[in-house]
Amino acid sequence: MPGVRPHSHMIANRNTMLVLAGAGSLAASLLHLACIAGGADWYRALGAGERMARMAARGHWYPTVITLGIAAVLSVWALYAWSGAGLLRRLPFLRPCLCAIAGVYLLRALAFVPLQVFFPGNSAAFWYLTSGISLGLGLLHAFGLRQAWSRL
Repeated sequence: MPGVRPHSHMIANRNTMLVLAGAGSLAASLLHLACIAGGADWYRALGAGERMARMAARGHWYPTVITLGIAAVLSVWALYAWSGAGLLRRLPFLRPCLCAIAGVYLLRALAFVPLQVFFPGNSAAFWYLTSGISLGLGLLHAFGLRQAWSRL
């Protein structure tokens, strides 16, 4: 058909919000891995707090293990979003997992004030920025999930 690109029907059937949600989770995962590779300066630049930066500078295991764990979780969340979007095969427990992921992102966005009390080493800019990102990703997941609900 003139003017129609090959495979455009495949892209049109995808849930754009969940595709973007997955991309955001993967980007966040890669930023966490960049902290490990970049060391203390990256932990500082991304607002992880001076304590984490000092431990990373000393070669302590804690920042690496925590950051790897967060990166792994975010990567799995990306896979679930893309599965819900129809880009990947259906993963187990897709609907409840997507509900949980949306809930965790939204809860993280709204809980930034109490989190500042429990993790006082992080900067205020870190809390506002990451809460805003979490809100955006939570809304993408929630609205994408709503669109895909009947086929999940």
